[in-house]
Amino acid sequence: MRILIAEDDEETAAFVARGLSELGHLPIVAGNGQDALHFGLTEDIDIIVLDRMLPERDGTSVLKCLRAAAIDTPVIMLTALGGIEDRVEGLEAGADDYLVKPFAFAELVARLNALARRPPMQDGPVTELAAGPLRMNLLAREVRREGRKILLQPREFRLLEELLRGEGKVLTKTMLLERVWEFHFDPQTNIVETHISRLRSKLNEGGLPDMIETVRGSGYRMRMA
Repeated sequence: MRILIAEDDEETAAFVARGLSELGHLPIVAGNGQDALHFGLTEDIDIIVLDRMLPERDGTSVLKCLRAAAIDTPVIMLTALGGIEDRVEGLEAGADDYLVKPFAFAELVARLNALARRPPMQDGPVTELAAGPLRMNLLAREVRREGRKILLQPREFRLLEELLRGEGKVLTKTMLLERVWEFHFDPQTNIVETHISRLRSKLNEGGLPDMIETVRGSGYRMRMA
């Protein structure tokens, strides 16, 4: 991946860039906000690691300008400020994730990988998802199978939505924890398995064929036919 590192601390920037290069990525370093904005607008960047406190133009300003220019590149904000208000401000400006300094390089890599696994944005709003006789109306928040309305809890709805968006691809437990529960760690529980079981019971009521396939050792996928 081409990763923009917007960080004015030369030692930190060099350390992160070296580590990412060793992992096979292509880092681009910007030491101030003006250069970061220039790279973000003109270069083909996969993910931006953006320090909040930058000279010439602060990170929040850079992010707002990128979003105003319809640049939807995923952004991880770095900051020495750990307060809730500071995190909320960064997220509302358009950040996808937040990491407080000092941070472990391994955690940064994990968060970069999590953002890279997110599905790409669709051209235009998607209002309905389907798999065979199963229909999900995203606007009405309604699910039907062969015309029968299925009542789902909010988390069950999100889980089914991710499976349908996967279009038959295998989604791992880690992917589902990140996308449905926004966990960037393993909670050491069977929360995914429990919700899959409940979802299956509701979708398959009346003895209908199971539409969720368990891929042993990998994860789950939707039977689209």
